[in-house]
Amino acid sequence: MSKFSDHNFSGQKALIRVDFNVPLNDQFDITDDTRMQAAVPTIKKILKDGGAVILMSHLGRPKDGPTDKYSLRHLISHLAQLLGVPVKFAEDCVGEKAEKAAAELKSGEVLLLENLRFHKQEEKGDKAFAEQLAKLGDVYVNDAFGTAHRAHASTAVIAEFFPADRKMFGLLMEAETSSAEKVLHSAEKPFTAILGGAKVSDKILIIENLMQKANNIIIGGGMAYTFLKAQGKEIGNSLVENDKLDLALELLAKAKSLGVQLLIPVDSVAADKFAADAATQVVSNDNIPAGWMGLDIGPKSIALFSEVIAASKTILWNGPMGVFEMPAFQAGTKSVAEAIVKATAGGAFSLVGGGDSVAAVNQFGLADKVSYVSTGGGAMLEYFEGKVLPGIAAIKA
Repeated sequence: MSKFSDHNFSGQKALIRVDFNVPLNDQFDITDDTRMQAAVPTIKKILKDGGAVILMSHLGRPKDGPTDKYSLRHLISHLAQLLGVPVKFAEDCVGEKAEKAAAELKSGEVLLLENLRFHKQEEKGDKAFAEQLAKLGDVYVNDAFGTAHRAHASTAVIAEFFPADRKMFGLLMEAETSSAEKVLHSAEKPFTAILGGAKVSDKILIIENLMQKANNIIIGGGMAYTFLKAQGKEIGNSLVENDKLDLALELLAKAKSLGVQLLIPVDSVAADKFAADAATQVVSNDNIPAGWMGLDIGPKSIALFSEVIAASKTILWNGPMGVFEMPAFQAGTKSVAEAIVKATAGGAFSLVGGGDSVAAVNQFGLADKVSYVSTGGGAMLEYFEGKVLPGIAAIKA
């Protein structure tokens, strides 16, 4: 049951926290509008009901108050194009200008407020600031999963000022939370988690939490070499966290004691330098030559991982297998993506999350062939670490 879909917004002003933190080039053109597109269905449902929409978001990390570079006015024309209706703009998100613009807003109209982070109180989770924002709308809708792990004024504190039947998740948040909960709490077995990225230290908590739930944990990317060195292998010039070697051994032992298969790559595509034009060779991970560094998983690892993925019913992917941005080192990440797509076509549920994995499935044109692609990198990571996300807790309270 969807609280949002069942709600009739006719005659109401819906204050929606969206995540419009999109990349802009030097001409202030949007270079990737994925986050904006993700919010469109929520906005359109409210307009269709006969409600008015007030949008609030942050953009970038402005340090000293209002800065033109971070103004949300740069998004107006593209947003109007996406929605098919004109978009009004308030030069502030609180105070007289915002209140006047909100008060004059009619059913079927859209108002975009200026950057929330132009006020320091937003990130501080200031209650008085949250109350000022809350005054602008009749209903509060949180549709910003990407900021759900922040206890900011607009993502968590504001919910206190709305009764239970006037605060809810938008369609994007509903989809994000139900997909994440499906994987974490009701995963059909075998459940395989694929974790990549540069550092073990970034993924310790997620590895530990998933060990209680997954049947297989596949390790790729730079962090694999810390596990290899911990096991006494020669890793050449590959990336390593020397202060995490004991931890890697502890994780391997813990997986074994829990009966979880923790898979480390058996071979690598090694390079003589970190560059797109580097000389490359496929090497065994038992002994990477001195002066060479592993920048992708090798063909034997691809075959091993693909076999495990093929037998899985639930798949979580967070982090690439190598430096996929360089063509010479993208085969591992692309092959894992293709194996996930194949398993999904065979009935598995697949969730891809984390900036680089999302960028990878988009780059390879496979985003629409997995079950769900998450928009929230940090929020998704913290959710799978087992943490309570303030933006979710505030609505459920």
